[in-house]
Amino acid sequence: MKNTNNKKGLITVIANLKGGSGKSTVAFNLGLWLQKKGQPVVAYDLDPQCTLTDVAEVRREEGYAPPLVVYQQRDNLREQLQIHPGQVLVDVGAANMAAMKDAIAVADRVVVPVPPSQPDVWATQRFLHIVEEATAGSHKPELLVFVNRADTHCAVRESDETEAVLGQLEGISLIPHRLYQRTIYRRSLSEGLAIHELSRRSKAVAEFDALAKALFPQTGGTKLNMH
Repeated sequence: MKNTNNKKGLITVIANLKGGSGKSTVAFNLGLWLQKKGQPVVAYDLDPQCTLTDVAEVRREEGYAPPLVVYQQRDNLREQLQIHPGQVLVDVGAANMAAMKDAIAVADRVVVPVPPSQPDVWATQRFLHIVEEATAGSHKPELLVFVNRADTHCAVRESDETEAVLGQLEGISLIPHRLYQRTIYRRSLSEGLAIHELSRRSKAVAEFDALAKALFPQTGGTKLNMH
């Protein structure tokens, strides 16, 4: 049942069929970035590995503020996702396919982080079919994709090649802001701190800020002109 509250939250599902794509890292940092911008945020961790739950618990135990509220799998998931005002972030992967389809079915948009490799591109193509199945006969969420864990060396072309292929896929829009493979993201998960809390000035913080502003233009970013 749809939430009829005029303040219904924006449901952003961060999903991918392959493990190791960086979904939980992106979800954690997005949640804290949004709270820094004054946005109310709740997150759902629907991955059996519970990485997002674990890092939120580390943050709570260390006493860092604000905490990130993270819920896990619940009954009536579709209804539960729609009762929150503000921003609702959902971290889910193929290991929990039923929850993935339920979340996609009520999502406003689905964000897909894709590491630079051919297998990850193939997985993204298969993922589009799953989205079609999950939303058959219902609304269609906005589908967004970006290259995550991109190569930092300019001589490595795999990130460019991956982005070029993703930009040609039907039914999904390419976000022209990459996140690169940087050690600060590993620190973020192990220490329970967002990257902007670990370093105010770094390449990673600037890159993430550009991506986040593109995803949430209401925070002061520039709205993307998607194809």
